[in-house]
Amino acid sequence: MLQGFYRIAAGVPRVKVADPQANAAEVLRMVHAARKNGCAALVLPELALTGYTCGDLFEQSILLQAAEEALGKVLDDTRNSPMVVIVGLPVRVQSRLFNVAAILQNGRILGLAGKTYLPNYREFYEKRHFRSIREYDGTPITLCGQTVPMGGNLLFDAGNDFVFGCELCEDMWAVIPPSATLALGGAKLIFNLSAGPELVGKAEYRKSLVAGLSARYACIYAFAGAGVHESTSDLVFSGHAIVSENGRILSENERFEQNGALVYAEIKPAWMEQQRRAWTSFNDIQPNPVQRIVTEPVPTIRKFQYRSLPALPFVPLEAADRAARCQEIFAIQATGLAQRVTHTGAKRLVVGLSGGLDSTLALLVCARCCDLLKLPRTVICAITMPGMGTGGRTYKNACALAREVGAELREISIKQSVLQHFKDIGHDVKNLNVVYENAQARERTQILMDVANELGGLVVGTGDLSEIALGWSTFNGDHISMYAVNCGVPKTLVRYLVEYVAGISTSKLAATLRDINDTPVSPELLPGGNQQTEAILGSYTIHDFFLYYFLRYAESPENLQALAEHAFRGQFTNIEIQRALELFVRRFFSQQFKRNCVPDGPKVGTIALSPRGDWRMPSDASAEPWHL
Repeated sequence: MLQGFYRIAAGVPRVKVADPQANAAEVLRMVHAARKNGCAALVLPELALTGYTCGDLFEQSILLQAAEEALGKVLDDTRNSPMVVIVGLPVRVQSRLFNVAAILQNGRILGLAGKTYLPNYREFYEKRHFRSIREYDGTPITLCGQTVPMGGNLLFDAGNDFVFGCELCEDMWAVIPPSATLALGGAKLIFNLSAGPELVGKAEYRKSLVAGLSARYACIYAFAGAGVHESTSDLVFSGHAIVSENGRILSENERFEQNGALVYAEIKPAWMEQQRRAWTSFNDIQPNPVQRIVTEPVPTIRKFQYRSLPALPFVPLEAADRAARCQEIFAIQATGLAQRVTHTGAKRLVVGLSGGLDSTLALLVCARCCDLLKLPRTVICAITMPGMGTGGRTYKNACALAREVGAELREISIKQSVLQHFKDIGHDVKNLNVVYENAQARERTQILMDVANELGGLVVGTGDLSEIALGWSTFNGDHISMYAVNCGVPKTLVRYLVEYVAGISTSKLAATLRDINDTPVSPELLPGGNQQTEAILGSYTIHDFFLYYFLRYAESPENLQALAEHAFRGQFTNIEIQRALELFVRRFFSQQFKRNCVPDGPKVGTIALSPRGDWRMPSDASAEPWHL
């Protein structure tokens, strides 16, 4: 079961301009729908109880009184309900009128968050009727028979990291939005009640702004815009509703809907807290004072209904995005290697070529590096080293790949040297244990290092991020190189990088690359050809999923299991997921000693395991608290 997740909603009601009672009924329609759907909070547009386009009717006491009565009707409906309702209305304080968001829960007005920046340019003339909340003098507010706090810096704390604040429309567009103060004060969610008219191109800009603010503040940003039933005398409103999480759009409606809209998103505020803890510059900023209001706890959810967790979090969903990502990763890898070659004065690039995915990617990076440095690809010395378990398919692909890339190919069998080594140390050749396997890996590394010394070259490592996480390498064998170009690339992404190159290559090279991609992952250290890595470890797809959520959001094993069961429904059984999780935790902790002495290599994404940068962990840390 999921822990710490919430469902929130952004609603666009069908307003009737200057008719608060009709608007209250419409607001309640959305409240009931969101409540039935298990929402923790519902945000509605700016001035939703009156309509944004009332003009000089805002000066009429009848409208203001009707707005308060409409709020009371909505407030009464919230009794015995922990769901937070956030709705906009005008509120009069003596001679000043304020544009506010009323935050309601269980029959109580928790507070009134006022608008700070009032647009008064081109089509906007809000200062004709309203005053900025900065002019509020602290006079006690009585609304619907309750004494209510009001201000521009109200922070609402429902516990369990569900801490939120509100800003209104133009506030979001300001140079220093109020949400900056709220986020620095601890708000993980920002709700924006808006009523901006639609213009050509504005929707995309609005969307990018919402996404950008959620990334800048490491928060969830929920935006609800006024809909098509506002007055169209001079302007048209589209009813745009958006929810973004840390720079990623979670949900968005189709604009210009005639029947209103409710957009749902499922979120975990604790993920935002985790991002902020790791983001030191966020915590370096001195926060301004906020007024904290403790609320009742809000409902959590136990399973997802609207959120689609990608099974491959390291791989973009869209083909165009994947191609762009692959292009950039190759640029990072090749540039890192080129700088190392330039700095060391290496004359050759030496790479062990097995016919598997990782060594294929390393060879392709070497080729790109040669192109960057305007060196012939014969600078690459690709060495295939058949051993006890080398298969015909991988051997054939290794040889073909080297030829088609233009590298020098050498074949050096390790069989006799390994057999001699077994004899030297008294190992029974029939005992196919770890000694049998690791001796081959270390022999191959020795060959690569010695050839590199002979050629004045540099050994290019092939191990990927997934293998580093699981410690799936031989210590002082394939664990070591002179520059590890794949160390930042998880296995699930390696496949797409190889496929990307296949898509832009000659037909012969493309055919070889695709056959390599189709070959089951295997270390090929045991005779018989039946040794498959994922039969031993579990699927790399599951392990990469765990790696992402474990490192990015510090998720617990219980939640890793629940998230994976959701993401892999129909693909893997719960037993398979649990087995992989137990192995992931055990190996991630027990194999840190290998990560503490890895070679240099380029970080390419948000997740990396270099002990010099992203991940510093003692080799003898206990894994017990992380077991299921």
